[in-house]
Amino acid sequence: MQKPNLDSKKLNTEGWKDINWLKAERYVFKLQKRIYAASRRGDVKQCRKFQKTLMRSWSNRVLAVRRVTQDNQGKKTAGVDGVKSLSPKARLELAGQLKLTGKSKPTRRVWIPKPGREEKRPLGIPVMYDRALQAVVKATLEPEWEAVFEPNSHGFRPGRSCHDAIKQIKICIQNKAKYVLDADIAKCFDRINHKELLQKLNIKGKVRQQIKAWLKSGVIDKGAFTATSEGTPQGGVISPLLANIALHGMEERIKQEFPRMSHTQRETWYHKKGVDFKTPNIIRYADDFVILHENKAIVQRCREIISEWLRGIGLELKPEKTRLTHTFQSELSEDGIAGFDFLGHHIQQYPAGKYRSNINAQGTILGFNTLITPSAKASKAHIEEIGRITQNIGLLPNLLL
Repeated sequence: MQKPNLDSKKLNTEGWKDINWLKAERYVFKLQKRIYAASRRGDVKQCRKFQKTLMRSWSNRVLAVRRVTQDNQGKKTAGVDGVKSLSPKARLELAGQLKLTGKSKPTRRVWIPKPGREEKRPLGIPVMYDRALQAVVKATLEPEWEAVFEPNSHGFRPGRSCHDAIKQIKICIQNKAKYVLDADIAKCFDRINHKELLQKLNIKGKVRQQIKAWLKSGVIDKGAFTATSEGTPQGGVISPLLANIALHGMEERIKQEFPRMSHTQRETWYHKKGVDFKTPNIIRYADDFVILHENKAIVQRCREIISEWLRGIGLELKPEKTRLTHTFQSELSEDGIAGFDFLGHHIQQYPAGKYRSNINAQGTILGFNTLITPSAKASKAHIEEIGRITQNIGLLPNLLL
């Protein structure tokens, strides 16, 4: 049996299983690489040309449909239309219907509990059509922004994980104890300013209209419709990318205030200002971030700068989750507790003798050892999950009887 042509719109409606997925992935990835390269060299015209080609591509559309109907964890979660599973024939029909119309159906509000707390997090579940179209648009926008994203932004990016962020933190502190601003943005996804986000996207035409429609689509919670004037709906395929775009520039803002300097320039600055500094390290994973530096005054100044910068996109720091601490000495921390928790890990430096102590590049014994362990909250959640699973296994023989 001859396999159907991937780029033909007259694809046999019974041929979902006959699609050459490897060929489709290669075609999409090839175009994404060209978009990435054009964005890296600042060729906006060429970048938009490749994006239009990828947007119209049949390969991109069938991969987007496969992602939201077969691959994603929430593939069986229905939107406001109640559709949560599609037959192979329906998947092909959906791929053929995907088109930028500048319209969007409301999202369905679902409340899920936050781990270890009674507070719940709101999710906005788009309909299957909008999810597939968002996957198409994301595949075209992501390579453009991957070319310009900041080096220490690790959340919701291809080829990166929370372990990369933890590794970067260890690199920053293993040779010197530092002050840490452990910060969290309050309701990041729910409060992003739409106007600022669309302006930062710097894209025109149907893509802009479609993204604006998704942002303004509103939510239906228990049958009641509520309009959305700010924020991106958590639960959408494109939402993590939009959140990263909104928060892009945070690291650059810190570098503008504390630029990298040569040794001679730093000496001149010291004589002028009376302060010697190196550029602070900022490591971000989605809406969680830490700022590391050996000077407490610089870390406090960074908190002011970030708070001011976040106001420009409609966000603010969460006071109860933002603390200034020290990696080694508890008396230097605001709350008298050394170390901090980040992404389910506890990071702290402990006193150590000369045989166990960290050693810097010059071979000097530092007198402490940097340890990264699972946080108490993450360990408790893991133990509770094991207990729940084993309890269900214990009930299984009784159910069979």
